Parts: sequence; C-alpha cells; structure tokens
Amino acid sequence: MIKPRVVLTHWVHDEVIDYLSSQCELVRNHSRESMPRKTLLKEIADAEAVMVFGKDTVDAEMIAAAPKLRIAASTTTQPKNVDMNACTKRGIWYTIVPDMRHTPASELAIGLLIGVTRMLPEGDRFIRSGKFNGWRADHYGTGLSGKTLGFLGMGALGQAIAKRLEGFDLKLLYADPNPLSKDREYALKITRKSQDDLLASSDFVILSLPLLPNTRGLINAETVGKLKKHAYLINMARGSVVEETAVVKALAEGRLAGYAADVFAMEDDMFSDHPESINPSLVKNSLHTVFTPHIGSAVDDVRRNITLDAAQNILEAIAGQRPHGAVNQPEVSHGTASEPFF
Repeated sequence: MIKPRVVLTHWVHDEVIDYLSSQCELVRNHSRESMPRKTLLKEIADAEAVMVFGKDTVDAEMIAAAPKLRIAASTTTQPKNVDMNACTKRGIWYTIVPDMRHTPASELAIGLLIGVTRMLPEGDRFIRSGKFNGWRADHYGTGLSGKTLGFLGMGALGQAIAKRLEGFDLKLLYADPNPLSKDREYALKITRKSQDDLLASSDFVILSLPLLPNTRGLINAETVGKLKKHAYLINMARGSVVEETAVVKALAEGRLAGYAADVFAMEDDMFSDHPESINPSLVKNSLHTVFTPHIGSAVDDVRRNITLDAAQNILEAIAGQRPHGAVNQPEVSHGTASEPFF
C-alpha cells in the first residue's frame, strides 16, 4: 500500500522523523531555514498532511495546490497565519499543540533579568579581553533582593515567571485588565496595581503580555517617562510592544538603567511598517542591554515534544480519527485521499 505523503516545512528532530516515517512518506526540509514558498507549493501537490510552523501561511493558494490534503498540523499554540474557513470548507483539519513554551521562556526571562542587572555580558567581555588581573571595585550592578518587580501582563507566561521568582526576596506587582483570583494572587505572592502605579514603583518591569492592537507600542516615550528612574525593562512579550526608539532615548538619558529582550519589532512582519532590523543604537549599547535571538522556547526536549505532538495529530488524521489538537470541524471529507495506512 502506498504510504501517505507528509510535508515537513522545517527541520525537526530525528525522533519525529522516526515516528512518522514508518507509516508515511516524508518530504523533509533539512535546512534550518523555512522551506521556500515555491518549493512548498510544489511538494504539497500530492501530500495528505503538512506540518507547518509559525512563519508558514495556510491560505487559499496553498490549499488549492494540495487537492489531497487532510490536515495542516501547526506547531503553534494558537491558530496562526491560517484561512480557517477555507480549511474547513475543503475538509482539512487544522491542529495546534499544547503550550509547552512557558517553562523555558520563564527560565530565560530570569536569565535576562540577572544578565542585564549584573552586567554579565560586559563581565564576560572583560575577562576575554585579557585585562582581568583579579578583583577590583568595578562592574557594579543591581541586586534583586528587597526590590520591586512589576509584570505588564499576567497570563500563563507572567505566572510562570512569577512562580520561579519565589526565593529572590522581591515584591511582585502586576497590571492586567483580567485580574487573577485572590487565591492565585496569594499563591504567587503578587499584588495587582494600575499600570501607572506599577511603572512608577517597580525597579524591574517584565513585559509578558500579548501583542494586540492596544498593546502595540505600549512602551513608548510617554510610558517610559512614567517608569521609576533607573528601572530595568525586560521584554519577553513581542518586539512591537516596545517602541525601540523610546528605549534608546531613555537609555541615553539615563532614565532607563537597562533593557533586555528576546524579541524585536523587526520580527513582526504582520505589520507592513515593521522595521527591517533592530534599532542600531540598541545593538551598539552593549553596556546597558542584553539580547537573545528569540530563543524563549529553544530547549531541545521542548522543541522535540512540540513537533512530536504535531506529528501525532497527523497520524490521527490520516487514520481517519479526529486529531486531538483540532480547532475546526471539516465540512467534507476527501475522496481523493488514500485509505488509512494503518
């Protein structure tokens, strides 16, 4: 019996290949870059399944190019870049995966917090310069104990970070239009404040809120001006939540002590006016900034488990079952698709 064809638009772990290959014919992307759109449209012509990633778009063009497609299995936790109506009408399952990213992202947030407040990259550069001859009264940073840390956004990510900050002797605040339950606030030892009060009283502010129309550019010249002087800002949300020019100015004027980020506005290509690169002045300011290349969930076993879950959705759909991660209910079935292989 002919195995169903499955297209993998990005590199995945060998365990995922092994899991799928015994029952499917795989079209693999061996590169760490996205599969070019032109290549994808060609390879998907006879495919019954495709595993898609954050930058892939499941639109009418892609659906038209794949007459046998049964499932588009996304590795994202929410539907992204998809024409859900078109999938549903064509009888294509669209699936997502459980959120496994918050634990590694929360760990990285604490790393960025300590990295920027204790000048870790600068200390590392000093050691490597060959100038270190032993202890000296230099490279003084800011400790966490006894300070106040505020969260803008207290969803799953914010709560995961707050949970892991227990033991740092910090006073925790949060601002969010959707308050936590009193029991949850008590468990996290955190107090809800207005946004302005939080900005004015926090020594450190962690951005852990979604990118929405009303949060784009939330951190701007006006809100930076409301920050406690010499505060530190850590962006674990999305790049476009911050106006990078405002941060550059605040750092130059000494209003902001430091800025750390794992995300940047140049990544948010859903906006036609997004910048093409990170603000050069931010990149040059190595003394007061710490940056990582969007590696919040870049933990090996986490990324493997995400794609294994997407692969399980694929096998369930091919077997004629409702995939466990389905977010739609296809209206028609594919007469052109093969019978289940197993």
